[in-house]
Parts: sequence; structure tokens; C-alpha cells
Amino acid sequence: MTTDSRGRPLGSLRLSVTDRCNLRCSYCMPEDRYTWLPKQNLLRFEETCELVDVFVELGVSEVRLTGGEPLVRARVEEMVRMLASRPGIKDIAMTTNGVLLADRARGLRAAGLQRLTVSLDTLRPDRFLELTRRDGLSSVLAGIDSARQAGFSRIKLNTVVMRGFNDDEIEEIIDYSRHAGVEARLIEYMDVGGATRWAPEKVVPKEEILDRVARRFGPLEQLPLDGPAPAERYVLGDGTVFGVISSVSKPFCRACDRSRLTADGMWFLCLYARKGVDLGRMLRDGATPERIRSTVQTAWSTRCDHGAEERTVLPERSALAGEGEMAADPHLGMHTRGG
Repeated sequence: MTTDSRGRPLGSLRLSVTDRCNLRCSYCMPEDRYTWLPKQNLLRFEETCELVDVFVELGVSEVRLTGGEPLVRARVEEMVRMLASRPGIKDIAMTTNGVLLADRARGLRAAGLQRLTVSLDTLRPDRFLELTRRDGLSSVLAGIDSARQAGFSRIKLNTVVMRGFNDDEIEEIIDYSRHAGVEARLIEYMDVGGATRWAPEKVVPKEEILDRVARRFGPLEQLPLDGPAPAERYVLGDGTVFGVISSVSKPFCRACDRSRLTADGMWFLCLYARKGVDLGRMLRDGATPERIRSTVQTAWSTRCDHGAEERTVLPERSALAGEGEMAADPHLGMHTRGG
């Protein structure tokens, strides 16, 4: 197992298959125009799997497909099938906005996808339209239903809580998750690249979220930590389980075992990293698997990144990258490097 300078293993890989998305959520892609990765630079699935094989050799056992929105990538089921054929990968998951999920859930399950996380930030159609600039709430809800019918039993629901927008829906999200048979994840609004409208006062911290849930549903019991997973999980009196991800008020850098590979092969060792390692270019320039493995191993073994913790002490905190910076380097955007 390859570990970094803080003893964190290289265990989980976030694999972005596209930088495109069919929504324009205000906490990720609020601007009117974006600079996209050149299509000719996007790796073929076979090329991506060549890089994944290197990571598996170094200890990665969990892969999560992300975007952008991964379901806008044509034939992404083939990518799932290729990953599922690799015995070193023990867990294959996907984060999706759910808009296209209803028609794809059975195919994804049949291809070998094991877990799904669906992003859903509001249960109100007017707010969904305001947040995403698309009228798609009914499609997302249908996608969640289809995923359950397809046999996905470990569905999580990601909700970014934003003060003044959807923080009055915390209780509704918990209620929905309980009846829909999914596990809610209430996430503090993060200042990632592309969150150009982020401001500290829009963050609803974990303790406030927990207080709101307890006042509505009664006492909470915290569950044991689930390895390096970012969520702190709690159970209500009726057995409903939910999680809170306190990336802003209480970063989990000390246990972070994940890195991110973009659709064109740029590898980021931290969500807040300004620079990445261009493994895609190495691959296409003819680098051997041994050389790529050595590059990855050296970079991870010297890794000391703890970007979220470092940002807690910034005198004036704002999004990692603004519109102009992302136009000059699209890799800075959250929609490119994946969640």
C-alpha cells in the first residue's frame, strides 16, 4: 500500500469521464460560459483503464465515476464494465445528478456498478429550476426510483446546504430520504473551483445542521466512523441514518485517501490543488506503465496536501478559482476535476 508523507494510503480514485454537464448548479457552474477540455484530449476508455491499472497496482481499490455529469458521456456503461473486470477494484460507484438515470439505471447495474450517489439539493420544482437553470426535478426523482428498482440498495443523496436558499429544507430532505430508502448526505457549501458565488456567510455548519435535525426528529446517535469516508453518520430514533460532510467547518484532510483523475488524464492529489500531474500526456507520449507508476508513486509518497485545512485560516476566503482563471485553465473547475 502506497502512503503519503502523512501516512494516508492511496486508496480511492475519483475518475471524471467528462467535464460537460446538463445542469448549471449555482455552487458549481453558475457562469454563462465555460472553456471546455478539447475533445481530442479526452481519453478513450481503454486509455483511462491503462491509467487505472497503475493506480490499482499501487493500492487503489475504490473507483468513483464522476464528471461533470458522467451520464452525458456516451456508453459510460462500457467504462463500468471494464472496471468491473479488474479484480483489484473492490468498489465501483458513481456520482450523478440523476437527470438521465431513469433510462440508465438497469444498464449500469448490469455492467457492474455497485453504488450510486445522486445529487439533489431541493425538493421544490421552482427552486430546482432556479438552482440548475433546468426543469429536471421530476426526472431526478424518477431516476432514484428506477435505481432502487434496478437493485441498487446503497443509494446516497448529496445535498449541498446553502443559507438563504435551501437551508429551510433540511428536515424535508431527511423526511424524503427516509421514505425513499436512500441515505442523505448534508454537505457544507464548499469554496471549490467554480463556486464563484460562494461566501462564508452562506455556509451552514455541521453543528447547526445537527441541531435542526434534532429539534425536528429527536435525539441523534453518532455512528462509528466508516474508514476514510468524509461523512459523519448519525441515526435517528426510528432507525433513519444520515450523514453530514463538514468540509468547511471541520475538514477531513487527515484521513483523506482520495485523488482525482480528469477526463483528459490530469491527476490531482487534492481537491484544492492548483496544479496536477499530466498522466494523460505521458500515456499518449508513449510512457511505459512502469514509468507512469513511478511518477504516481513518487508524487503520492511525497504528498503533504491538506488544502481544506489550509483554507480555514485564509484572511479573505473565496472560491479556489474564478471565471477568468477557469477560462485560462479549465482544470481548475470542479466540473472538470470531479467531486
